[in-house]
Amino acid sequence: MAKYTEAFKLEVAQTYLSKPIGARSLAAQYGLDHGTVRRWAQQYQSHGQAGLRKKFSHYSAQFKLSVLRRMWQEELSCRQVAALFDLRGGHGVVTAWERQYHEGGLDALQPKPRGRPKKMPEPKPPAPMPAPADETRTLEQLRQENAYLRAEVAYLKKLRALRQAKEQAAQKKRG
Repeated sequence: MAKYTEAFKLEVAQTYLSKPIGARSLAAQYGLDHGTVRRWAQQYQSHGQAGLRKKFSHYSAQFKLSVLRRMWQEELSCRQVAALFDLRGGHGVVTAWERQYHEGGLDALQPKPRGRPKKMPEPKPPAPMPAPADETRTLEQLRQENAYLRAEVAYLKKLRALRQAKEQAAQKKRG
């Protein structure tokens, strides 16, 4: 989107308001969109030269809600409300606020922080590990468990050896 100076916007708005020329022909003369010409003229009529200045604003949730309530009570269009409150985002901003309000209520209208977070969030301390069961067992219990595990491993090795022997015998019969 092209950036235009305040003086240029003022010239276009004053020309549109002072001469009996249509927005389309004036827009073609300046190389603009006719909607842009009308918007600048409306902002100039409503707010004077201040309506054509760049404006960087952050709006509170309460302000957004008051804008929406006024729009609903007076049955205004989004464009009319944007011009009335001098909202530089145009009617798209009001439309987005209305959608957010219907989807999430007042909480959805809260301003969101822009950009990256200031720093990485602090890591949470790890939860304390429960004491391993080995620390509470006696030496005799550990010896018994060790003997059981050795017997289990020996059994599995013997079982594997028997299966391999059986497979080899079956292959010899076939071949």
